[in-house]
Amino acid sequence: MAGVKEMMSGGRSVMVMNKSSFLTPSSRFLYQNVEKQFCFDSSKRIIDLKNKNKNKGLRISSESISGSTNGSSPLAVISENLFRISKEKAVEFKVRGVIIIRKKNKEDFKETFLNHVDDFTDKIGRNVVLELISTQIDPKTKEAKKSKAAVIRNWSKKSKIKAERVTYTVDFMVDSNFGVPGAITVTNKHQKEFFLETITIEGFASGAVHFPCNSWVQSTKDHPDKRIFFSNMPYLPYETPEGMKELREKELEALRGDGTGVRKLSDRIYDFATYNDLGNPDMGIDLARPEFGGESIPYPRRCRTGRLPTDTDINMESRVEKPLPIYVPRDEAFEETKKHTFSAGRLRAVLHNLYPSLVANILAHHDFKGFADVDDLYKEGLLLKFDEFKKLPKIVHKIQESSEGILKYDTPMIIAKDKFAWLRDDEFARQALAGINPVNIERLEVFPPVSKLDPNIYGQQESALKEEHILSYLEGMSVQQALEENKLFMIDFHDIYLPFVERINALDGRKTYATRTLFFLSSTGTLKPIAIELSLASEASAKRVLTPPNCATSSWIWQLAKAHVGSNDAGVHQLVNHWLRTHAALEPFILAAHRQMSAMHPIFKLLDPHMRYTLGINCIARQTLISGGGVIESCFTPGPYCMGISAEAYKTWRFDLEGLPADLIRRGMAIKDPSQPHGLKLAIEDYPYATDGLLIWSAIEKWVKTYVTHYYPDPDLIRNDRELQAWYRESIEVGHADLRHADWWPKLSNGDDLVYILTTLIWLASAQHAALNFGQYPYGGYVPNRPTLMRKLIPDENDPEYATFHDDPQRYFFTSLPSLLQATKLMAVVDSLSTHSPDEEYLGERSHPSTWSGDAEIVEAFYGFSAEIQQIEREIEKRNSNPNLKNRCGAGVQPYELLAPSSEPGVTCRGVPNSVSI
Repeated sequence: MAGVKEMMSGGRSVMVMNKSSFLTPSSRFLYQNVEKQFCFDSSKRIIDLKNKNKNKGLRISSESISGSTNGSSPLAVISENLFRISKEKAVEFKVRGVIIIRKKNKEDFKETFLNHVDDFTDKIGRNVVLELISTQIDPKTKEAKKSKAAVIRNWSKKSKIKAERVTYTVDFMVDSNFGVPGAITVTNKHQKEFFLETITIEGFASGAVHFPCNSWVQSTKDHPDKRIFFSNMPYLPYETPEGMKELREKELEALRGDGTGVRKLSDRIYDFATYNDLGNPDMGIDLARPEFGGESIPYPRRCRTGRLPTDTDINMESRVEKPLPIYVPRDEAFEETKKHTFSAGRLRAVLHNLYPSLVANILAHHDFKGFADVDDLYKEGLLLKFDEFKKLPKIVHKIQESSEGILKYDTPMIIAKDKFAWLRDDEFARQALAGINPVNIERLEVFPPVSKLDPNIYGQQESALKEEHILSYLEGMSVQQALEENKLFMIDFHDIYLPFVERINALDGRKTYATRTLFFLSSTGTLKPIAIELSLASEASAKRVLTPPNCATSSWIWQLAKAHVGSNDAGVHQLVNHWLRTHAALEPFILAAHRQMSAMHPIFKLLDPHMRYTLGINCIARQTLISGGGVIESCFTPGPYCMGISAEAYKTWRFDLEGLPADLIRRGMAIKDPSQPHGLKLAIEDYPYATDGLLIWSAIEKWVKTYVTHYYPDPDLIRNDRELQAWYRESIEVGHADLRHADWWPKLSNGDDLVYILTTLIWLASAQHAALNFGQYPYGGYVPNRPTLMRKLIPDENDPEYATFHDDPQRYFFTSLPSLLQATKLMAVVDSLSTHSPDEEYLGERSHPSTWSGDAEIVEAFYGFSAEIQQIEREIEKRNSNPNLKNRCGAGVQPYELLAPSSEPGVTCRGVPNSVSI
């Protein structure tokens, strides 16, 4: 760039102008403006002069230019004059703002009416008013320099444009000593809020200045204060330009709640609260739920809404039920495209659920009678047999006849290639490594397995597993040899379920065991299940071990055992690995980031895309999914004890072990080995979740390390960064208050600490969540493969029900699974949860990639990260076509694509969004 050279400041490159650029950027602007207005002939004499600035302090005559005696060019003389003038007298000039506002595609009557009111009031001066704020302080007023207030042009004229985005302009008058704009204030004097996407200021000689806003601007009747937006230039707190220091603090103060007040839907307040709104005791004692978070039941904190307490219990917050919205900070709510996708999925879920609800109310407990009934859900929808259909009221007939396929479910991926794959033991084992919950399998280190439950509470927990149960499945090895050669693996749900087993089994229509499943790593490199331990209580007499079948009768018993393991797995997956570890545990970090780090802070800019929509979807989860009587309680075996299981798991949750390498090592699925890629040697080489995940983890870590090193070349900068330290401290001491005294929290004293913390957060929000979420319908949409609820225990020969089982084992199997109503209700919900929105932003992508940061070096590094993510996707595709990788390639075997970064909209069983957005 002419007239510009690069210098180093604190390890960061900055751009400075040489003398040819004059004193200020605005002086150079005037110079360029005048240059365009002159035309010289071959003898260098001026033949035309249009000086628009002649009445604004600029006096340049053609004689003084053409008659220079020192050999200087005419423009050089102009330069000297501008240089002198810029020092002597400020010159006012105009710059233009280009504003992009995102419009709603659909409006209700009230919104349409308010649009007409805003059109009218805009014409009479009730405008949207903007003001530029300089990075510099005015030496006279000791305050930041400001432009004159300006209004958006042609608001009423353009309000009728039917487009997703509408571009407006605004003209600002600034003087030549203004400097560079670092902030802009917006005052909305209309009646209605609007979504401000970006503002770009053009006309400064230093180039365009970008303001990535992405926020709702409320009317002054609701929020009288001016909205503040900062440019895309990142600044650590100590680097903040003088003109923006006060604004930086003021904006953070506006976002921080103080633990008081009832929040309005239009508020932008971030604050903490316990989970004291899951129950609804005013509706009955059966809907009362305890408070999660606090000394009695430790749990992460959630976003505070401040609603009034219930009438029944002053410590419980009153609920807001659908369709009424629940508070979430205004900018955290779903944007229109996301909202429409989610609403469409919810409508489909309602329709899918309405019909079986009507049927169930009339036909009592309608069960699947066999596999054909399940298959009909994908072929014909919820079409009932003729004799049953006649019993239903006319409204049900109308729904069925007019649905035109909307009540038909999409065929889940698990049966798309091989209808009976789910029945096989090898597929049951494969899903432990490449299914929807690949994070519970662990290497067995001692045999028999040992419980970690407190013996003072639960007694001595001795496993019922014996060597004779498994010896014949070890390909000639002894048990000790198999342990030493890392051939034995386990999925252990014993300790998490046993404290709840008796309470769950006392519920009507719910039955469970605390299960352990052992696997052997065969010579082909694939796992096979070799034993399932089922525990009903602490006593040895309440434990049972089942092994793979040797006859038709034991085959059905074995299928029931696998179904109970699947039910345990579904519960732990949803309540612990999915909800707790990627939704609830991240919320405190997000709340603290908005409260303690300015939007100008480089670390906030890094985390921003990984926080998108998370508070919004967590809010919806509290309202409809994890609440008392909600979807999870209705459709999962633990019922009202679901959140109790989640809270029990939180007691052993450790942030320092949430990163992928640390988690693999904790489970014995890997050991450190510097000679191996990513520094780890896997216990099972063909472990799709781990092998693909390590590619993504390493790419994120590399990108974060580049970013952190750029802004923090000295560890003292990290230790002295008050915003950064306040964010991390509040995330722990307030957001995870019940575990704040744990000694395992990573310190935040150097670059390595910060890189691990940020890499872990980004991993959890993106790849970890994707691996646990977007396969829910593809794997769980076929109920026999992964029943979330079991209604019967497994009979033995002494049970009264054994005769019923013996006479019709298939019928008994299906009466043990969820009912039609329970199954279809969950299928409809997980269909929505597995769906990608059209506006999804995937790992390696950012909205407005050229404007999210004003730091050119970091933008270039991000494009390198994006290219690496694309390369990872190609590598995953290559692996999925490798016949040697039997857990992801083969006849009837589903490819592992849950960590493939990109995706089309819809249910695709692939795609890694930047954030926990569903």
